[in-house]
Amino acid sequence: MSEGARALRIQLLIAFLCVALVFYFVMLGRIAMAFIMSGSVAAVGLGLAIMIMPLIGVWVMVTTVRAGLAHQRLARQAKEEGMELDVSALPRMPSGRIERDAADKLFETVRDELEHDPNNWRRWYRLARAYDYAGDRSRAREAMRKAVELEERE
Repeated sequence: MSEGARALRIQLLIAFLCVALVFYFVMLGRIAMAFIMSGSVAAVGLGLAIMIMPLIGVWVMVTTVRAGLAHQRLARQAKEEGMELDVSALPRMPSGRIERDAADKLFETVRDELEHDPNNWRRWYRLARAYDYAGDRSRAREAMRKAVELEERE
């Protein structure tokens, strides 16, 4: 399967999941309204509590999709500029993941690049990718947020 076809399938899956979530949120909202309209104090309280869940769900869905689109934009720009990390020659475990020592060495190289150019979103993007290859997802997300922030200012 080509990379473009794979990307399209993933985008269609994400769109389907978003539509399914919106349907779920609407149904949950209807249930909440039924509780609220019943007039019973306990049911009104429960209805208000249930109403919060779709609101939080919509917020999470929108922020996640926005972040994903921003990350895709940075990935596309980094690739066009030749700044994407080349990990094709790194040794891999049977699972396909990059071996830990190789990922750590890659991370050190990218971190050194960042120290020399800390205000460049491309360096933060590369750091986020290196964190991801090293298995540190939380730091990868933080570095990617910083990359997006710097790119938007540019």
